[in-house]
Amino acid sequence: MLLAVDVGNTQTHFGAFDGDRLVEHWRFATVRTSTADELGAVLRNLLELRGLGLADLDASIVSSTVPQLRPEWGAVGARYLRHETIIVGPGIRSGMALRYDNPREIGPDRLVNAVSAYERFRGACIVVDFGTAVTYDPVSATGEYLGGIIAPGVEISLEALSERAAALPRIDLTAPRSLIGKTTVDAIRSGMIYGFAGQVDGIVRRLRAELGEETQTVATGGLAEVIVPHTDSIDEIDDMLTLRGLRLLWERNR
Repeated sequence: MLLAVDVGNTQTHFGAFDGDRLVEHWRFATVRTSTADELGAVLRNLLELRGLGLADLDASIVSSTVPQLRPEWGAVGARYLRHETIIVGPGIRSGMALRYDNPREIGPDRLVNAVSAYERFRGACIVVDFGTAVTYDPVSATGEYLGGIIAPGVEISLEALSERAAALPRIDLTAPRSLIGKTTVDAIRSGMIYGFAGQVDGIVRRLRAELGEETQTVATGGLAEVIVPHTDSIDEIDDMLTLRGLRLLWERNR
């Protein structure tokens, strides 16, 4: 089986593939100081919860937005999985032309998402990823990565609001009871939910004006389920988009 690992700034999401079938997937908090031994222990323990073991994994690929964890995951492959792990980065064969001034600056997760979305739609598409940042990555009708847009993420914005405004509490983000909040908590929820929904719709509208109105838009990331229902421009949510993209890149680099 193939181990596909998506290391984000906040969470690490990994899955096991048998061919093109995702057998199981797991999430755990990303700790930037984790060693290869600690990551190997977490990996082994989570696999065992589903009756799997390290020996079941005969290949692996990792995308990490945390640079210091890339060599640690490489060491997990060498030490515990007994094979060389593919690390998404400069030089990887993506099968996608990169229209970026310096392709080395492209976040590995953004490239993986773009590859995954184009394979799915086979036409112009936009990936909106609700991670630590909210990223927008458009792909042309001919499969070119065109660049992107990066904005502060939902959780970052919530933290900044409570830290910089002494009277405003830190809240759990759920849908507000109404547009006009009747409590401070609901007012914050309304501002965050509809504020980010408005951002998404505004940016996607501008991107579609350049790419074509038929451009498909897919959302992924931890808070997509919270924001997307309040948007008008997102066609679908795919929480497994990045893992499937990692499988595709593994096939292109095996």
